[in-house]
Amino acid sequence: MRTLTEADVRQRLDSAALIDGLKFAFRERYPAVEIPTRTHIPMHGGILLTMPCYDPSSDAFGMKIVAVKNGVQATYLLIDPLTGIPTLTIEANYLTDIRTAASSALATKFLARTGAKTLGIFGTGRQARAHLTILPLVCDFERALICGRDQKGTWDFIASCGSTFRVQAASPNECAAESDVLCTCTTAVTPLFDGNLVRPGTHLNLVGAFQPHTREVDSLTIKRSRVFVDTYDGALSEAGDLLIPMNEGVIKREDLMGDLHELVTCKKPGRTSDDDITLFKSVGCALEDLVAAELLLSN
Repeated sequence: MRTLTEADVRQRLDSAALIDGLKFAFRERYPAVEIPTRTHIPMHGGILLTMPCYDPSSDAFGMKIVAVKNGVQATYLLIDPLTGIPTLTIEANYLTDIRTAASSALATKFLARTGAKTLGIFGTGRQARAHLTILPLVCDFERALICGRDQKGTWDFIASCGSTFRVQAASPNECAAESDVLCTCTTAVTPLFDGNLVRPGTHLNLVGAFQPHTREVDSLTIKRSRVFVDTYDGALSEAGDLLIPMNEGVIKREDLMGDLHELVTCKKPGRTSDDDITLFKSVGCALEDLVAAELLLSN
């Protein structure tokens, strides 16, 4: 059995190829894949997540195991479906960061307004860094606004990011009101900003919250948006950003515009005007991990 380290993944996993791979997977492979609902197992001080995926069309099977406890520790197993024996073990923290940001980039490619120039990011952790790196592959940004939990963390993040365009610190209000594409990449459990601040034409990617009682945006933001999800099953099981306003009666299940498969196949319309506020809520899909693992296996 081969093993790939975090360093191996950073060296081998090409972000542009991953975006293309995800587009193909959600367009062509998604209807046939078996993706059980992600399991949440409480641990002392944390949660253990298991995420299997089997694609019978290519006879590919893999599973990610994620421990969320004082940070995130992920391991991916690519498994021979005939024997059940793992053929590849991957240290999967960076894999998780990049496949999440690549999924946001794919949604952004379909949903963001043409000519988006300002990228806004809430958060200064691994997902924030991944989104700052990957999102410019699909939009020609001129600047990025970064809003961290505290001023020092924000400035440290900016100093270390090495971006090719202007990156500056912003308050929550500035980040929410001035961004053309806004990404929330935090561990917040309550809304980060007032939904009134979001301008018409903004596209949002929400990737941080993954439990029914946690959310990064308020109900008004959801109500104002054309909402898309990575998968209905995951969103309706875990996405507090959507489940809380549903429980409040602010939106209904029918108000979800589409999933990633319907978006990339154009079965459901994405942005319908420059004034639309579009929103992509991601809780993570095991197909994304399988695609990333396959790319690593082929390199």
